[in-house]
Amino acid sequence: MNLIVLGIVLLGIYVQQSVSQKVECFSSFTLSSGKCGNLLGEVEKEDCCLNPSYGFKEADGVCRSCGYINSNATWSEWSPWGECSVSCSEGVSQRRRSCHGIGNCPDPENLGKVQTKPCVKKDCCPVEGGWSEWGKWQLCSVTCGDGIKKRRRTCSEPISQCGGSCSGAEEEITLCSTKIICPTHGGWSSWGSWGPCPVTCFYEGRIPQKEFRKRTCTNPTSSTIPRGNACEGSDTDSRPCSGLPFCPVDGNWGSWAGHTPCSVTCGVGQQTQRRICDSPKPAHGGKQCRGEEQQTGICIIPVNCPINGTWSEWGEWSNCKSPFGKNITCQNIKGQRKRLRDCGDRKYKGTPCDGEIVQHGKCYNIEGCKMKGVLSEWSEWSNCTPDCGPNSTKIREIKCVADISSYNIQDRTMFAGNPHVKCDGLKEQTERIPCKNVPECMDNNYE
Repeated sequence: MNLIVLGIVLLGIYVQQSVSQKVECFSSFTLSSGKCGNLLGEVEKEDCCLNPSYGFKEADGVCRSCGYINSNATWSEWSPWGECSVSCSEGVSQRRRSCHGIGNCPDPENLGKVQTKPCVKKDCCPVEGGWSEWGKWQLCSVTCGDGIKKRRRTCSEPISQCGGSCSGAEEEITLCSTKIICPTHGGWSSWGSWGPCPVTCFYEGRIPQKEFRKRTCTNPTSSTIPRGNACEGSDTDSRPCSGLPFCPVDGNWGSWAGHTPCSVTCGVGQQTQRRICDSPKPAHGGKQCRGEEQQTGICIIPVNCPINGTWSEWGEWSNCKSPFGKNITCQNIKGQRKRLRDCGDRKYKGTPCDGEIVQHGKCYNIEGCKMKGVLSEWSEWSNCTPDCGPNSTKIREIKCVADISSYNIQDRTMFAGNPHVKCDGLKEQTERIPCKNVPECMDNNYE
């Protein structure tokens, strides 16, 4: 191979090795299992591994930790022991570990990547038993007519072990006949209809009149040879008359109760008296009490009422400054600022405002800083303007804002000052849509 050809080959190898490698990038990597979680997408490995807690997969599909790509090979923690391999008697359980990094992991004790240990979930495995011979038939279940009889066997030849059992039924049942005629015992017929009630309504709380019904011992009639038993119990039944309405009771007022306390502790209020329609209460269609249940009167407490303090809106934040007097403008250094509010309107021993009059906050000073611009997410929808009429709309925006990704904290409310933001090439957007069900305007101010 001449020098020109060799140079071209070496140049091709150099160019190929210098091309950045794309990987599947994951936001989590679990050392105990060697698994990646929460796929983010395909990116350059160097970009993915700016975060050492991330994981990545190359073309071979093996998950690797960004925290170990530039370090010597290191073992992960052992995984938890797995399930026992069998449900009874002795089995095995395993745990694993992975080697991450460059080269081979040291293993002076020759533990390897997998460890296996014996395990027992249950000392013995179930063994089926065998049935004994069937026992003798029991006596027939009746002394006359037809019945049933049973016989049994036991799971004892041999006895089952370790929770085993015998297959099949433990009991056998067959029909039997005594060939003896059974006596017929008397049975009650159904109850007849209830007789008439002597009244058309009854007063609640009083004992009502009774109504009656009868039945006969003819379902069936008891036999004479052999002699059957007569029916037990009475052939007559009674109950309080049913289906009758209560007699109506008209209501009547009880006495007026005393006045309630005045509804206020200062100034003008009200006090009331009440009475209850309970002497007696109207019931069962009786008439309600006539007149008012409540009567109200004015009461006056001749004292000025307290006026509690109310907070004003928070004032503007003060300039963002270092607590030590150093200049922190355009630097990734947190400063401090404060804002004030007033507790106003308190009179006549009203309670003071609850809370602090001064609020302190951390901040970054970006006043006048030259910063790269980025597009924001869509803002929340604005209020509807105008606030009445058919032409009311709301808007949301995507705006060019300062890129604060290099700062330790990304909360934009902590950034103070007006920076010079470079927004070249960034397209801001505004979306405007009508507001729905806006009330009509009461005048002609809105077109």
